[in-house]
Amino acid sequence: MGFFDFFKQPDINQGVKEYRQQEGAVLLDVRTPQEYRDGHISGSKNIPLQTIDKVADLLENKDTALYVYCHSGARSRQAVSYLQHMGYRKVNNIGGIAAYRGKVESI
Repeated sequence: MGFFDFFKQPDINQGVKEYRQQEGAVLLDVRTPQEYRDGHISGSKNIPLQTIDKVADLLENKDTALYVYCHSGARSRQAVSYLQHMGYRKVNNIGGIAAYRGKVESI
C-alpha cells in the first residue's frame, strides 16, 4: 500500500454493487434515524453508530458480509472498527451516501 492509498476514500457505488452481488450480505446505514428517513439506499438496515452494539440483535452470524455506509464515510469507518472488535469478520466500509449516484428512498 502506497502513501496516498491511506487517503483514498471508499467508493460507495462499487460497494453497493458488491453488496448486491453477495448473497446474504447486509447493508448497514449507521446515520441517525432522521438522516435515514430523509433518504437511504434500498435494502439497507439503519443501526446508528451510537447504538452499533445492537447489530448483534440483527446478526448472530459473525461471518455475514457487512457493507457499512454513513453520510461522508467517517462514521462508517468508526462503525467498521467497532464491528470488527465485536468479532464480525467480513466488514466493509463503503463510504458515504453523499457520493452515491443511485436512487435513494425516503420514509
